[in-house]
Amino acid sequence: MKKVLTVLLSLLFFLVACSTQNADKPAETIVKQQFIFSMEYPPTPECHASTLEETPEGLIAAWFAGTREKNPDVGIWTSHYTKANGWSAPVEVIDDPTYPCWNPVLFQPSSGPLLLFYKVGPTPRDWWGMVLKSNDNGKTWSEPERLPDGFLGPIKNKPIETKPGMVLCPTSTEDNGWVVHFEILDLSDWSWWKTGRLNDAEKYGAIQPTLLTYPDGKIQALNRSRQKVITELWSSDGGRTWSEMTDTMLPNPNSGIDGVTLKDGRQVLIYNHTPKGRSPINLAVSKDGKNWTPVLELETIEGEFSYPAVIQSSDGMVQVLYTYKRKTIKHVIVDPSTF
Repeated sequence: MKKVLTVLLSLLFFLVACSTQNADKPAETIVKQQFIFSMEYPPTPECHASTLEETPEGLIAAWFAGTREKNPDVGIWTSHYTKANGWSAPVEVIDDPTYPCWNPVLFQPSSGPLLLFYKVGPTPRDWWGMVLKSNDNGKTWSEPERLPDGFLGPIKNKPIETKPGMVLCPTSTEDNGWVVHFEILDLSDWSWWKTGRLNDAEKYGAIQPTLLTYPDGKIQALNRSRQKVITELWSSDGGRTWSEMTDTMLPNPNSGIDGVTLKDGRQVLIYNHTPKGRSPINLAVSKDGKNWTPVLELETIEGEFSYPAVIQSSDGMVQVLYTYKRKTIKHVIVDPSTF
């Protein structure tokens, strides 16, 4: 009952805040919005779970796609974006001959090749982690490498470097309840370390963390859950130990989220502000990770708008991707100076 009341109060606050802010929010908050590829002539019948990174040549996106999620023909696709040329024609970069591919995650460390993590396997309960590397900003890729047994890499959302060469990967498992944990990759020797399970799956069925950072060195992980609320964890030691998982004031309809820490220290979160369904999809901003202010409704019509990815590009813009009705990937450029 307490959680239901919390979610209802949060929804009421959100609607009141949106009605107030949308009245005086300039339309130029959204700089540009477009599909990566046409809904009328998509390269595959379905697509989902996009990821986004910036390279010296522009943006690169990846997603999984095929006839339908879980089907063996589902592979990993990429596209490149520049302001001059827009999005390039999608290219399939991985097609496992036996099993479907899942949840790609792009990450450019402070040095070294661009990384593309992904999963392969019949279901999320028994998949395994894989990685590709690129020395030319994603034009070509290395041969696929399997991660060490017991390691999955970042499960949906991008890692962060806690210091140069030390990569904190937000991850989770679904084979014995929905459980969050974290993996640390040392790029100097490609060695891996991981935490234990960080939540009681009976109390919170939680997966797919997104990471936010703070000036005092703390790291916040916000998580998708089955309990109709986004949950949180905090770390003060670079992700090696974490607080107990607790509720936030934000609802969650058992759907993916993603966040980013802006250069000015504010936090941006993309999520579905509803306890049920995958519309609307929203943008909220916070200074402390506790108090979130609604800024923008990206979609409000009926349909599935889900599994966002968000970064801040070098020009200061907030770059957002999300699944659009499983038929294409939508790209929205948002100007954070208007928040």
